[in-house]
Amino acid sequence: MLNRSWFVSALPVPIVIFTSIFFIKRILFSTPSKPHKNFPPSPPTFPVLGNLHQLGLFPHRSLRRLAQLHGPLILLHFGSRPVVVASSAAAAADIMKTHDLVFSNRPKMKISHKLLYQARDISTAPYGEYWRQMRSVCVLQLLSAKRVHSFRNVREEETALLLEIIGDQSSSSFPVNLSGMFGTLANDIICRVVLGRKYGGEGEVGGFKELLGEFMRLLGSFSVGDFIPWLWWVNSINGLDSRVERVAEAFDEFLDRVVDQHLEDSRKFIKGEEGKDFVDVLLGIQEDSEKDGFSMDRDSIKAVILDMFVGGTDTTYTVLEWAMAELLRHPRILKKLQDEVTEVSKGKPDISESDLDKMPYLKAVIKETLRLYPPIPLLAPRESSQDAKIKGLDIPAETMVIVNAWAIGRDRELWDEPEEFRPERFLNSAVDFKGNDGFQLIPFGGGRRSCPGVLFAMTTNELVLANLVHRFDWALPHGTKIEDLDMTECIGLIIHRKVPLLAIPTPRF
Repeated sequence: MLNRSWFVSALPVPIVIFTSIFFIKRILFSTPSKPHKNFPPSPPTFPVLGNLHQLGLFPHRSLRRLAQLHGPLILLHFGSRPVVVASSAAAAADIMKTHDLVFSNRPKMKISHKLLYQARDISTAPYGEYWRQMRSVCVLQLLSAKRVHSFRNVREEETALLLEIIGDQSSSSFPVNLSGMFGTLANDIICRVVLGRKYGGEGEVGGFKELLGEFMRLLGSFSVGDFIPWLWWVNSINGLDSRVERVAEAFDEFLDRVVDQHLEDSRKFIKGEEGKDFVDVLLGIQEDSEKDGFSMDRDSIKAVILDMFVGGTDTTYTVLEWAMAELLRHPRILKKLQDEVTEVSKGKPDISESDLDKMPYLKAVIKETLRLYPPIPLLAPRESSQDAKIKGLDIPAETMVIVNAWAIGRDRELWDEPEEFRPERFLNSAVDFKGNDGFQLIPFGGGRRSCPGVLFAMTTNELVLANLVHRFDWALPHGTKIEDLDMTECIGLIIHRKVPLLAIPTPRF
């Protein structure tokens, strides 16, 4: 066996000297070691891609599986970008409540930055004074309880029109496409509330509905340059950049025409407060802001308008189609909801918004739908502005943070039989949408960056669903069994049904 003194003496003299000097410098002149960092657990990464290859077609499902293997708070790498994923209510509460200020920023994403006027909207604007002012405008001027109530007639008129169309088609005993009808309804309500009139009819505005659909698809698209910067050129090759540019220009031209028309109308006559749409309100704020020193330019107005469409169209109609799909799968629950609505209606053919607060089971059905099918399952991403600790784990500054609301809604530690549709779990329950009961139900996010449109969305969903089950009995198309109803999700930012929801309505009276 060779001893160490022989090995050292056998080395060339220059190597021995160099090695000795190296170790002496390390001992005498080394800087103090940095404290050990306790990062969240991470699954193995792949060169260049990091963990991107593990996302699959349905990231909310893939990330839940990774959380089940590695823990409720995991550190991934999307390309070169560090990403922390929270899949428990406790971790979500730490991010959106305890350390809300640290995680109130948004990561810059190329596509949304371009489509939303360089992040001059509310949802993607960097946290700071501009965002605070715009958020205040939204909460106090556009989506306050008083303003939401002022559009009651719009919601009731559009719901009545939907019921009339369904009634006309019910005489044929053929299925109606509820998904398509819900999409049109949500678009028409938002158009009237935000822009003052409907857009999207045959031959109107160069296909507004199609343009909005492409806008939503692009917002949910993957831009490789956001995560692997040296591959920025890929979007030029695959045509994504040109699609984004085309849609951004088309929407900008459309919104310019809308704003110009409102300015022209304001010179012709004065609208009462009840008659103002969102564009009227924003133009009034812009005029006042010039006196108050708050800058709201035309791009800011257009960006906020787009926010309203992003937050109020697809997100509304996807809740309605999943709710109706689950009611069709559960005739007992449908009957129980019909009984409640019938009792409250007291013989009236239509349900009004004043009736909704008397319907706890209706509210439970909507909550249960949002638990199982949050419209944006991964919520909008956040970014840490400084180093932070979540559940004893270190989160470095400038880390992208994703909260998996879909996984939290199906967490077995929080919910009994989480995969089952059981609205009764919300009866006599304190669980709400604001995180006041442990962040168990957060389809609208939480903290400073939560969605300000909760009241508007919930009022619309409750009104439409109550009237649908009040006016009609519902059945699956002939020959379709309950277990055959396709509940597959589509791919994208918002989880719609992959196939349209078809059902046969029968008038109840």
